[in-house]
Formats: sequence, C-alpha cells, structure tokens
Amino acid sequence: MAKTIWVLVELEDGKPARSSLEVLGKAAKLGRAEAVVLGAAAVEVATTLGEYGAEKVYVHADATYDTYLTLPAVETLSNLLKQHNPDLLLLATTYDLRDIAARLNVRNNMGLITDATDLAFDGDTLNVTVPWGGENIVTATHPQPGTGIVLVRPKAFSVERYEGRTAEVETINASISAAAQSIKILDNVEVASTGPALEDASVVVSGGRGLGKPENYRLIEELAAALGGAPGATRAIVDAGWLPYSYQVGQTGKTVKPTLYIAVGISGAIQHLAGMKGSKYIVAINKDENAPIFSVADFGVVGDALTILPKLTEEIKKRKR
Repeated sequence: MAKTIWVLVELEDGKPARSSLEVLGKAAKLGRAEAVVLGAAAVEVATTLGEYGAEKVYVHADATYDTYLTLPAVETLSNLLKQHNPDLLLLATTYDLRDIAARLNVRNNMGLITDATDLAFDGDTLNVTVPWGGENIVTATHPQPGTGIVLVRPKAFSVERYEGRTAEVETINASISAAAQSIKILDNVEVASTGPALEDASVVVSGGRGLGKPENYRLIEELAAALGGAPGATRAIVDAGWLPYSYQVGQTGKTVKPTLYIAVGISGAIQHLAGMKGSKYIVAINKDENAPIFSVADFGVVGDALTILPKLTEEIKKRKR
C-alpha cells in the first residue's frame, strides 16, 4: 500500500515557495503526496499544487497564519496529524518550518530527522540519508510507529511537474486559539540587494578570510556583478562581522547549487563544502596550494586573490562589451 506523505507548503508573496515545491515533488515519488496550505492566499495556491505532485490539498484560507508567528500553523497541523495519521511529514528546511517541526516534535513526540539529502521507504522502514560532519554519510530512521518528521536540505531535490494532474481540495474548518496568537508579526523587512538571490543564482562568487580585510570584499561583489551572479561568504567572515548572515554559504548557512561556483580565499573547511559541493563547476583561487578547496575544484588558481580578481573582472567586462 502506498505511503501517505504530507508537505506543509510555505507561501511567499502569495505563491508557493520553491523549496516547498522541491519537497512536494519528492513526496510524490515516495507515495501519495498530500499538501497543507495555510494563509490568506491558500485557496489560489491549492489549485496549482496538483501540477507539482499533490493528490490532495488541505486548505485553511485564514490571514491569521500570515499575521502570527508559526504557532497557529503548529496548532492546526498538530490537530490534522492526529486526525489523519499520515506516514510522514516532509518539510523544507526554512526558518519557519524548522520552528514548526521542532514544536510538533515536542508536542506529539513524533521523531524528527534534519538535514536530509535523500530518503526512501524499504517496506515500512524509512531510510533517510544525512551528511554527518561534512564528510560522512549516515542512514537515519524513525524507530517508533506513527507519523515522523523529516526536514530536507535546500536544493536536495528539483521541482517536478505533473502536467494535467488536479488535486482534490478539502477546506479545513479549524479554530485558532488565543494562545496560538501570542507572537504577532509587526513588520517584514527586506534587505535591499541587487542581482539574483544567492540560493537561485547560476553563478556564485564567495569570499573567505583570504581576502584579508572587509574592504576587500568589494572585489567579490564586482566579480559577481560582472558575471551576473550573486556574492557569498564563509562563516568565518560572517562571524567576524564583515557581512550579514544572508551571505553565508555552508552547513550552517545557505546551500547553493549553481552552474559555476568561484571560491576566493576560502580554505575549504568541510562545513563550507557541505553548502556548495553540489555546484556543477567549482573554481578555487587561493595562495595556499595545499588548501583543501583544491581537492573539490575543477579548476584551481594558486595566487593572490587581491591581484587576480581585479584583472579577472576587467577581462570579463571587456569580453562582454
């Protein structure tokens, strides 16, 4: 009998988040994919989810989910899970969904596996592939019966299309308690940026400690702009205050899978590699010829980045004229 996998679909500007669609497509490959959509735009979104693998969609079009932080979704989803007992709750790894997963786990003792890069059922046993420490791969499972939760690493799966599929839509008549409306979102602030988003860019240029000082990071931004890409950074320079967290690539930052990844002044710690080694082509620029980054690079340049980057950027600009 096919397993039933639920996916909570996040909304971004009234549309389904790409990360949720990636997970929904994987759910459809594992068994019967069912989605839950909560928020003011839920009805409009629900009608499109069949094309991404959903066979059924549970909908509650209430703006409360947009106005209050995660607790309304936790309450509603907790009640739904108790009623329907799906085999698995599969979630993308985002700030809100991590919070929701943790709260559901504590409330219902469901079992939670994080940072998954793949998963499959072997009969009734769920085998989840999880990178461990950057170099090792382990297989995790839920040892107890009932619905378990798995958080999927960003970019682990692609968005799948199921042309012509129409999902059954069921409206949820859920009341939301006053206790669940205790943390109100007062404002949403977007960080101004130019160029493509880091997670979606086909070219990413990242800098590390080898740049020497914060002022030199502009060389990364200039090269990224010349290539039509996005600038990124290692945890080391983010922690040092050079850049905000939104720039960080790595195990504790963002996972990127661009066509081209240029690592500048980055030694290649396993935590950073975990966030970018899925890139199609990797170019490394580093003064240390023994830097670990060269072991994963398709093309390596041994030299001073402060000398190389301005010349590289200028040459790219010339060829684009």
